[in-house]
Amino acid sequence: MTRKDLEKLRKDVDAALKSVESRELKMAHDAAAKAAADFGYSLSDLADMAGSKKRGGSGPKSVSAPKYRNPADATQTWTGKGRQPEWYKSEMANGTDPSTLEI
Repeated sequence: MTRKDLEKLRKDVDAALKSVESRELKMAHDAAAKAAADFGYSLSDLADMAGSKKRGGSGPKSVSAPKYRNPADATQTWTGKGRQPEWYKSEMANGTDPSTLEI
């Protein structure tokens, strides 16, 4: 086959695929409408119901208040959750009581 023949064949195949896709989409829509109608609903009723459900968590995460403050730099704080900051680790290594660092 020549290049022109192959390009024409590709064009014909693309057109046939689009035709089949639109026909199958129509068939799927009709089948979904029939299934919804069997239960007494329309497709728009089902679409409204699907859009009203929310997924995920109950809302935005809350930020915990800081519980400890660095005595050398008051801008550095720690909530007491998660990894310990280096300044907290060094204070503990020096024998500082954690209650003295509490805010």
